[in-house]
Amino acid sequence: MCGIVGYVGDKQAANFLLEGLSKLEYRGYDSAGIAVYDGNHIRVEKSVGRLSALRDKIKDDMPKGTMGIGHTRWATHGRPSDRNAHPHTDCTGDFVVVHNGIIENYLALKEELIEKGHVFKSETDTEVVAHLLEEVYNGDFVSSVREVLHRIEGSYSLVFMSKREPDKLICTKQDNPLVIGIGEGENFIASDIPAIISRTRRTYILNDGELAVVTKDAIKITNRRGEPVTKKVFEVNWNAEAAEKGGYEHFMLKEINEQPKAVRDTMSQRIAKDGKSIVMNELKWDADYLNSFNKIY
Repeated sequence: MCGIVGYVGDKQAANFLLEGLSKLEYRGYDSAGIAVYDGNHIRVEKSVGRLSALRDKIKDDMPKGTMGIGHTRWATHGRPSDRNAHPHTDCTGDFVVVHNGIIENYLALKEELIEKGHVFKSETDTEVVAHLLEEVYNGDFVSSVREVLHRIEGSYSLVFMSKREPDKLICTKQDNPLVIGIGEGENFIASDIPAIISRTRRTYILNDGELAVVTKDAIKITNRRGEPVTKKVFEVNWNAEAAEKGGYEHFMLKEINEQPKAVRDTMSQRIAKDGKSIVMNELKWDADYLNSFNKIY
């Protein structure tokens, strides 16, 4: 589980990104990072450890720019480190991605991309997405992102940013949460409502398979085929404390109701597509080894 934020508007993006990540740090605190477009290039700053380490790193040289994305990480692929922290970029630095979830076919994609000359900097599954976007980019950011989504498998929330089309963020989800906050002359993206409640109470809750193109003045939502989707605005009437509890009266009640999703999130990457076997390839367990067990502690 990781936390994602995004901002596009007229104000300095870094201020919201750090503020939003502080509200999402419960989703992961192995490392944190932000990427901000400064008008010429995308500056990426990230640090292992809690968000405070990133704050200390950039406090005297805050990234300047009015569009950016951020991430706080709970490590899955690759140990906690500066290089494994998000955001991740392609070879050129023109494409930047933040991700919550698992890219199940990342190894096959990585091998394919390495053969084509791509050089990877991290051990993560997420970096594959940035390089794949570079590989398939056809001059149109949105259609290229759709092509990436056709190629990747797994559960994810993703936010894409590109130097080549620096007026927009693109976000999508599959089995992981993502909300868009609706502002005036600015719009926000986040994994969860607490990150944006101090800025707006008008939101879109994305459904699986939906893709949103977010600019400072517009939010256009489609399905994966590019067909428009009509969304109803969700007005958040909770206070900040209730928002952290997801609208539930108590944290315990929230945790009880989230147990089915927690089990799904834990097991989904371990169940084969045919539903008939369990996938634990990296453990290199065979049937004889498993049958040798006679007790579990």
